[in-house]
Amino acid sequence: MSDDDDFMMEEEDEDYDFDYEDEDGEEPDVDLENKYYNAKGHKEDDPEIAMEEFQGVVDAETEKGDWGFKALKQMVKLSYKMGNFDKTLEYYERLLPYTKSAVTRNYSEKSINNILDYISSSADMVFMEKFYKTTLDALKDANNERLLVKTNLKLAKLWLDRKEYGRLSKILRQLHASCQSDDGTDDQRKGTHLLEIFALEIQMYTATKNSKKLKALYLKCRHVKSAIPHPRIMGVIRECGGKMHMSEKEWDMAQTDFFESFRNYDEAGSAQRIQVLKYLVLANMLMESQINPFDSQETKPYKNDPQIVAMTNLVSAYQRRDIREFEKILRENRATIMDDPFIRDYIDDVLKNIRTQVLIRLIKPYTTIQLQFISQQLNIPAQDVEDLLVGLILDKKVAGYIDQVNQRLDLERQTSGTMRYNAMDKWAANLEVMYNANLNRVH
Repeated sequence: MSDDDDFMMEEEDEDYDFDYEDEDGEEPDVDLENKYYNAKGHKEDDPEIAMEEFQGVVDAETEKGDWGFKALKQMVKLSYKMGNFDKTLEYYERLLPYTKSAVTRNYSEKSINNILDYISSSADMVFMEKFYKTTLDALKDANNERLLVKTNLKLAKLWLDRKEYGRLSKILRQLHASCQSDDGTDDQRKGTHLLEIFALEIQMYTATKNSKKLKALYLKCRHVKSAIPHPRIMGVIRECGGKMHMSEKEWDMAQTDFFESFRNYDEAGSAQRIQVLKYLVLANMLMESQINPFDSQETKPYKNDPQIVAMTNLVSAYQRRDIREFEKILRENRATIMDDPFIRDYIDDVLKNIRTQVLIRLIKPYTTIQLQFISQQLNIPAQDVEDLLVGLILDKKVAGYIDQVNQRLDLERQTSGTMRYNAMDKWAANLEVMYNANLNRVH
């Protein structure tokens, strides 16, 4: 079904809440109705005749009414479909006054929304700007603040999709100003609209890689109260939070935000849920969790999704500490894993994690081990092995030192007596700290 047919179906099934009255109690506007449906019958085979007959419906009404409104809607759509944008705008300008009294507020709002959606495919920026300006001017005159905000949000989304960030910034500033109190603070009573505006800003700053602004926006979102946003909006916001926490290496907080983002996108039926699920798996591996992210009720249905199965296998290899299988999966699934710039930025951290864990397990039984042997087991150059070991020794995760001359790792092995001595030494040091603290209190 085309957008055109879908538009028509909504129009016919809509309950307009419009009561026709006739003093004689006769069937109202039967001639107009017949004229309208006769014109509609020519839409596909002869649009020019259809346009003439729709114009006849408008002319036949002595006062602006429902059938004239419907006919003008068809004329807007047909002229747009025929590529005559000047006429499209002309018919639309004639239609807008009908929204003041000829049709109900709900019906007129739905109709304007449908028309804006219909013409949004145009690549003519001049026409689009004129069309939206005409709409916004009419809504200001009608003092319809609710539809004014919705229309501006729709226009902002259009500029976001077209990467028109200059135009988008201007609208977002206007929208934000409309959601502020007289003292310049955000009006929490307009929390839902605020979150919609912030979500658009987040998507703009994500696309332009302005991470500084993203953090400030995310914190603003978390302080908005009394909002009932669409799940897709919360999906955008929590995805932003996840990426922000990832940049700060707060893996567990990132994992929480990505899970909430996935859950909201899933509820909204957004395709972005698949991408965010990949980010969730990434964060899960970075926080070295032993819990499989696909064990939850929400994620389990996607375990065998063609776009996700590579990540499922990656998690499995990671939890088995199978470094060769892990690297093989990365090589064979570049399109679904490595082609995403965000995942690519963190995959080195994941590889470092798995190599570190394999290395610690590998050296455990030894007192001395050759770097070349470790290099072969991890499938990385000896220099990379040395860099890994230096980090582990400095972090006190490995007790030993590197013999660079002989290219080996010498590990310290503590006897039970040595461990007992170290424990007593630590205990004595703690007693000394407590003694000095009490002495200072006395003085």
